[in-house]
Amino acid sequence: MTGRRRACLASVACAAVLGAGILSGCGGDGGGPVSLKWFIAIQPGGSIQKVAETCSKESGGKYDIDLELLPTDASQQREQLVRRLGAEDSSIDLIGMDVVWTAEFANAGWIRKWTGADAKEVSRGVFKPVLETASFDGDLYGAPFNSNTQLLWYRKDLVPKPPETWDEMVQMAEKLGPAHGGQIQLQANKYEGFTVWANAMIESAGTQILSGPETVDLAQGPTEKALASMGLMANSSAAAPNLTTSDEDTARLGFEAGAAFMVNYTFAYGSAKENAPDVAKNMGAARYPGIVPGRESKPPLGGFNLGISSYSKHPELAYEAAKCLTAPKQQLTVTELDGLAPARSGLYGTKVVKKAFPGFADLVKESIETAGPRPVTPAYQDVSLAIQDALHPPTKIDPDDPGPAYDELKDKVQQGVDREGLL
Repeated sequence: MTGRRRACLASVACAAVLGAGILSGCGGDGGGPVSLKWFIAIQPGGSIQKVAETCSKESGGKYDIDLELLPTDASQQREQLVRRLGAEDSSIDLIGMDVVWTAEFANAGWIRKWTGADAKEVSRGVFKPVLETASFDGDLYGAPFNSNTQLLWYRKDLVPKPPETWDEMVQMAEKLGPAHGGQIQLQANKYEGFTVWANAMIESAGTQILSGPETVDLAQGPTEKALASMGLMANSSAAAPNLTTSDEDTARLGFEAGAAFMVNYTFAYGSAKENAPDVAKNMGAARYPGIVPGRESKPPLGGFNLGISSYSKHPELAYEAAKCLTAPKQQLTVTELDGLAPARSGLYGTKVVKKAFPGFADLVKESIETAGPRPVTPAYQDVSLAIQDALHPPTKIDPDDPGPAYDELKDKVQQGVDREGLL
């Protein structure tokens, strides 16, 4: 039910009650259910509406979950939430947080901790990397709602065996040639997707951007290997013409148009099946490519965690609702309707997950289990922008001499860490 419709129904109910001379029971102030506002990004399959409806019914009349659907763009989602939370808006009860927002929101005092039996309940069976994204300074601040990761998608009719590293993939694509599918589709526009790529490359090389909320790591040897592979990819014939403005959707379209390789999220399979069936029937899935031969890659990690607003007037009910929304049954509903990966590892053997990810459910599970989360820091927005400023466009990275790119990256990330988080 939309907020507008709920408000109208509530007004009708209130009018009826007042007309009878009874001044209680309207809007949760008396015997009626409390309205809990859940701010979260809209999903095209209707899963958010479905789980909200289910948990409202299962509350036994204690609460109704009133949806406030945010835009699909993550930056716009965050901007709306930050403005409201910064103003201590008490209308927010539940928050659907992108996995990189936890530290910022927790450090600002905008969300409440999860403790005791509640924390154990929402953490049970959750992948360790996912729990890292929901935590800050040793405490849990988010209930994992869903996860996400990227796979290497490739054309089995063009590539007999998928590559294990980015450099190997570039060589394979160059050998095929642009006229015969020799392209690698990825996300390299100057936006968060570029940070996702850079972080996965650096993590896969054996180091990390930050070793703590305010501590830059970026060990030189591994980081330069990662940057060299980014530069090699960007300056090769395997790069798509729109490389520096590419995102998840352009990558999907490029793969469906005939590219042999693509790194992208799991939605890409369903899209190809619907829009390019000839491509889908030859579509293979493999682990995200690594940097160093023999070293396991660290795939990207996405998803949402549910936070409880510090300004909610009904925190106890909000915790109860969040526990219901993140329960296994609801996670499977989200997978079934919107194809989003569950955050709990034990769900990957179910029929729902195997149907959503036919033939690659175990690969998704393995990728999330061994993923490399983006930096957990209150200054994440500054750090992400610093990475983009330092490395974009990737064509400027010299694969034979990545030292200058490394120096600029480390300097700008340090500047990002030293600034306060953006509002």
